Amino acid sequence: MPLAQTTQLDILDGLSELGLRPRGEIRRMAGVCEVCGKGPQLGNRVQTRGKAKYLGGVGTKITGITRRQFKPNLQNVHVTTSNGTSKSIRVCAQCLRSGAVTKRIKARPFQLPKSGG
Repeated sequence: MPLAQTTQLDILDGLSELGLRPRGEIRRMAGVCEVCGKGPQLGNRVQTRGKAKYLGGVGTKITGITRRQFKPNLQNVHVTTSNGTSKSIRVCAQCLRSGAVTKRIKARPFQLPKSGG
C-alpha cells in the first residue's frame, strides 16, 4: 500500500498488532482490575415476596427476574513498581487480599536507636 493512501486507522492497527500504543500511552479500561483483568459480569436480580416455610409461612414466590451487572470492588492503590517509582492503579479487593499487589511504603518503619553501652 502506498504511503499516500495509508490512513491513520491503518497506522494504529499496525501499532496495536505489534503491541504498541501511539506516543507511549497506556489505555486503561474502566471498571477492570489492572492486575487480574476482572471486570463487570451480568447476572439476575431475583425479587421475592412471601414468608419462608421454615418461618411458618406458605413459602416465598418469585415475582420478578431482571438482568443486572455485578461490578468488581475496585480500589485505587499506590504501588511501587519494579524500577522503584510509585504509581496509582485500580486493583480489585481480591488481588489486594491475596497479596498479588504490594502497596507503596509511605515511610520507613520505626527503629529503636542503637545504644553503645
